[in-house]
Amino acid sequence: MTVSKNINNPVGMGGGQRKKQSRAERQNHGPHRNLDRQGAADQKAELVRKMREKAAAAAGAESAGDGTAQS
Repeated sequence: MTVSKNINNPVGMGGGQRKKQSRAERQNHGPHRNLDRQGAADQKAELVRKMREKAAAAAGAESAGDGTAQS
């Protein structure tokens, strides 16, 4: 089987023509990237929310502990 040295010439690579890719798609910034970025943003928001809840709980426990220690 003949192997092509040029990526735009799919000799022996299954035939057919390749899709013309935009510059962004060639740089791996296709439409799937927006979904990945949205998922990452959701994860970050969830993590920040959990951290704030822990900080608030710790601050609440600390202030309650300080109040009883001073009495």
